[in-house]
Amino acid sequence: MRKDRSENSMHDDYIAPALATDGGHLMIGRGGFSLRFARGAALSGYDCETIKAACIAAGLPVIDSRMVEFGAVARLAVNGPMIAVGEAASPPPYHAFSYAPLAVVAASYRDAGAEVWNLHPVGEPRE
Repeated sequence: MRKDRSENSMHDDYIAPALATDGGHLMIGRGGFSLRFARGAALSGYDCETIKAACIAAGLPVIDSRMVEFGAVARLAVNGPMIAVGEAASPPPYHAFSYAPLAVVAASYRDAGAEVWNLHPVGEPRE
């Protein structure tokens, strides 16, 4: 890593393709973060606040579930669908072995109490 890059710009090489990829997003949980930027491609780490701020500023969808009760997050992660990133979603109904659109999974996390940034709730008009 170059030393002249600011903390917020060190993730730009990953945020840009995430913005260009259908389903690209940042997921933050108790174990750190995962930035999904292409089909099968992710950047993970532990400096959650730095990358969260950079992704929110860039307009990338962010789901932060650190404040949600552990059992609720475990149920969503184990029983819920995976997010389709860079590929078509599976047909509904969604289940643990299917891929759902980002908005569908984000709505489940939002309903459980997670912070969701840069993604409007399903059915809510955009400004």
